[in-house]
Amino acid sequence: MIIGITGTLGAGKGTVVKYLVEHKGFKHLSARALFQELMEKEGVEINRDTMVVFANALRAQYGGDYVFRELFKRAKELGANVVIESLRTVGEAKALKENNNAYLLAVDADQGLRYERIYGRGSELDHVTFEKFLEQENTEMHSSDEHKQNIAAVMAMADHTIYNDNNTGELFQAVEKFLDVVK
Repeated sequence: MIIGITGTLGAGKGTVVKYLVEHKGFKHLSARALFQELMEKEGVEINRDTMVVFANALRAQYGGDYVFRELFKRAKELGANVVIESLRTVGEAKALKENNNAYLLAVDADQGLRYERIYGRGSELDHVTFEKFLEQENTEMHSSDEHKQNIAAVMAMADHTIYNDNNTGELFQAVEKFLDVVK
């Protein structure tokens, strides 16, 4: 089984991934890790803004489904249940849905809560003001260019959406319910 994760910034995608890995034996493949790997090879400075530009350039060059195709190759090599974090373009979501036993799960949460989470991570990529967070989110949520991030459209394509209000017990129950439906 392959589960593609999508969702808003700081919604809890990583928490869902961690649960699937630690409690359900899934292997984890990350779009962020893929971009960081490629950016390091090319000597590109790594921050959220440069990562978005870099990712969109790759998609423009190789197609809107580039990230999924690259991570899908790695998933096949693993030969196990895999969770791919995070799908952000319509092309990536379409490519996922073309595969049997592959599902798209969206995660969302209150905007203020999401900002608190990403700021609290202390990561270099996430240490931004609330205004910058809103700007980044707006850039990533909507686009008419199929090679750019369009998280809102990808979330609309999801097989299921989980709302994460900061109760991890309820979040994990929602993940279990999703797994019960797709098995």
